[in-house]
Order: sequence, then structure tokens, then C-alpha cells
Amino acid sequence: MKRTRIFAAACLAALMLSAASCNRGITDFHQKFDYAFIYFGDKIVVEGEVEKWWDYDSSDMVQVQIDGKVYLTHSANVLLVQK
Repeated sequence: MKRTRIFAAACLAALMLSAASCNRGITDFHQKFDYAFIYFGDKIVVEGEVEKWWDYDSSDMVQVQIDGKVYLTHSANVLLVQK
């Protein structure tokens, strides 16, 4: 009985750690974006195919990786598109 509880706790901890390392929740598996536009003022500075993207729960900052470069900006300056 004690081993079963330890095993269940270890599995739950592994699930929580793996879910915390990505931008998707446990029941939220549809946040995949293919293309991004990053704005500065009223002009598009960068646009291209999204390789990866990250957001933060505690702030409005977003990181988007396009062509191997990572851009960190406010979420109001990014348009993420799912094609």
C-alpha cells in the first residue's frame, strides 16, 4: 500500500513537471501557431514561420523563435497565426 502511494505521487509529480515546461495545459492541447508577426509601433519588424513560442503566467511577455532567433516582447506586439 505504501509503495503504491509513493508510485502514484511520483507519477503525479512527473506529470506536473512535464506539463509545467511547455505552453499547454493538461486539457489544453490546441495552442499551436505556425506564423507570427512581431510589431514595433505601427510597422511589422519581423514575420515568419514560428519554430517555438513561450508565454509566461505571471506576465504579458512572449518569446517567439523565428529562423533560429528568439524575440522577447509584450504580447500586444505579437500576432500569432494558426494556418
